[in-house]
Amino acid sequence: MASNVKVVGTDLRQVVIKVNPSTRLTEVLEQACEKLKVSPARFQLRHKSKLVDLSHTYRTSGLVQGARLELVARSNTPTPISVALQLPPPEGGRLTKKLPSDYTIWKVLRQFESEKDAQGRARNFTERGIPATANGSGSGQLYYETPVVQLGNDTQKLSTFTDFQKTLSQLGYNTGGVLLRLSFQRTERTFFEATTEIDQYFKEDVADKQPANAETQQTQSSEVLNTQTESTSQSEAASSQPVAPQHESTLSTGVGQQMELTSGTTPRSEEPVREQASDENTMVVGPPPTSTEARPIRIYEAPSSTAPAAAVDKDADEAFVPGIEQARAHQSLLKSLGENKRLLSDRELEEKAAAQKEALAKTQQILIRVRHPDNTMFEREYGQDDTGSVLYADVRSQMANPTAAFKLVIPPRELIRDTNESAGKLITGYKLRTNTLVNFVWDESVSPEIRKKPFLKDSAASKAQQVRIPDIPDVASKANEAGNGSSMTGMPAQSKPSASGDGSGFKKPKWLKGFSKK
Repeated sequence: MASNVKVVGTDLRQVVIKVNPSTRLTEVLEQACEKLKVSPARFQLRHKSKLVDLSHTYRTSGLVQGARLELVARSNTPTPISVALQLPPPEGGRLTKKLPSDYTIWKVLRQFESEKDAQGRARNFTERGIPATANGSGSGQLYYETPVVQLGNDTQKLSTFTDFQKTLSQLGYNTGGVLLRLSFQRTERTFFEATTEIDQYFKEDVADKQPANAETQQTQSSEVLNTQTESTSQSEAASSQPVAPQHESTLSTGVGQQMELTSGTTPRSEEPVREQASDENTMVVGPPPTSTEARPIRIYEAPSSTAPAAAVDKDADEAFVPGIEQARAHQSLLKSLGENKRLLSDRELEEKAAAQKEALAKTQQILIRVRHPDNTMFEREYGQDDTGSVLYADVRSQMANPTAAFKLVIPPRELIRDTNESAGKLITGYKLRTNTLVNFVWDESVSPEIRKKPFLKDSAASKAQQVRIPDIPDVASKANEAGNGSSMTGMPAQSKPSASGDGSGFKKPKWLKGFSKK
């Protein structure tokens, strides 16, 4: 049976919303805000000085015919909500976590997949692909498998990127808890198209979080776009001119800074480099440019033994016995994990993000080691201005088949893209602050014959060196040396405690003990 409710806005305007028993109260809020021309993300419904639970339908809300609802401003501080995620078979089980109410469904899935399962494997809820074969044979095309989220026992399901942009608060969950039932469904879009849409969604999500009155940020973003368009136009003009068939890439890193990365022996011109060096003697603008000679490429041979070095070495049993300091640190960690902690506020989250950004800006160089399929390794230092395309060019310069397609992945599954954009910088773009290991993964289009061939070219394989494993001193010998140190010096290992019990080392005489009694 159809019914209606009245919604009163903040300016005392009234609108009538038609409802039926299965109408969700979130739909009532959206329709009312659309008629009043306000954003539903900023308001909430109230009935008789009590906030309405938007997760209910009209039938289960307890509202009567013609109920009068008020539109009130929503609190800017998110409230913690207990979120339970029911996994589909064969994984099964249920994951629980407390998350802020302003988290989108996509962020909720990202939070749950950031943790590993009981076997130590990484979870994947948002970037799944299914190969589709033709006539039951062939490699097939990889299609995207989208997550489908069902809210509790309700029939409402979220399966599109637009649905995943809704927050828990917009879905009516501002307090208490919510159960999300997860399943997966194959789509007709390819995995590459889906990842492109996901990247676009994240860009829009970041843009929405920026303040509306930040004119300086808008001018900075426009300047960055102008510089990117100029760099792309210059690269297109350079590509139109005929050049020698050698693998070279030139990256402009700012005013007075220029770095050339070539796989050959000599750069294209040495005179501009000399002129730049003479200019830097008179005026220094930023750090001096780095070259391939200052940051050489190191190649390491594959291990000769099939067994890992850690499995061959036999440590003494004393090496695995925790000391007093380790036991105290473990107890303090367990105590801190058992205490209730509040969620960080918006200001604290901004300060944390600013501190992380400042730490990344202070990181000048990192060491990246690329592990090849044949267990040979490539190693080199990279700076602030190096991007993913620089790393890809360095790897191709050492390959025997540089035209073969491949990917570089940061464990467990973060893909490094072959791009020169500012978002693809190795330090600030991928948030790398320490030495990092990157895995080389062949593309599916590469034939098995190429994969079986030697990976390194002859000039690179001749320069390969063995990996030096440092000698770790034995813990048992250290303990013996520490125990015998006192006997070698002729000093007692530990003085005996005094008999007085007060720690002063002075023994009271019998006649003085009587004065202490009352």
